[in-house]
Amino acid sequence: MRPIGFSTGALAYGDFQRALEMLSGTGIEVLELSALRDVELMPLLAAINELNLSQFRYISVHAPSFFRREHEPEIVNALASISERGWPVIVHPDAIYEYTRWRSLGGELCVENMDKRKPIGRSADELNRVFDELPEASFCFDIGHARQIDSTMIEAYLLLTSFRDKLRQVHVSEVNTSSKHDVLSYTSILAFRKVAHLIPADIPLILETPTVPKDFEAEIDRVREALPICIAV
Repeated sequence: MRPIGFSTGALAYGDFQRALEMLSGTGIEVLELSALRDVELMPLLAAINELNLSQFRYISVHAPSFFRREHEPEIVNALASISERGWPVIVHPDAIYEYTRWRSLGGELCVENMDKRKPIGRSADELNRVFDELPEASFCFDIGHARQIDSTMIEAYLLLTSFRDKLRQVHVSEVNTSSKHDVLSYTSILAFRKVAHLIPADIPLILETPTVPKDFEAEIDRVREALPICIAV
């Protein structure tokens, strides 16, 4: 069975404590702690040592997706405490101002492919230029972003084959035309199946779909349907 979990930001916007309460006792072992907005990062880091994270065997932290250039040194220094734990730090490539600063996070820095709104990181070619600057960084594959960029899933195929040795985790949701995360539709399930065989069985899948506890099981079932471990190609 694939390891599947949730982003705290998808479960409780801006409230990681509430999201952890929702997940407590569910048996879900995969977690992404979201600090997608810069004001969320320092409170999250201040609380880390007091959080009960014992049920989770995989944890990552999503760095802020936007901040001012002058705040970059402080943010990277703060995120070093996460990389030192061996937890992946998910970053949007368009949020990076100075690559040299981010290299200090080494292989725990995990670069995500982007949606159509962003100026870089949308395709394998664009991400390749980012990885040229960050050769030790790993890869967070956002399958919803890839499908939004190219509904044929050819770009998804190129991303997964180009960076297969860097793949660390996968973001799963349906990304609509407004770049919002939705639950998986039948058409997205069919599209995701086209590249399921390229995602190793042990890679954690992080759901970014807006979900409530009573729907956790159903949403996880949809993901298993969309990304089965074995699929005919």
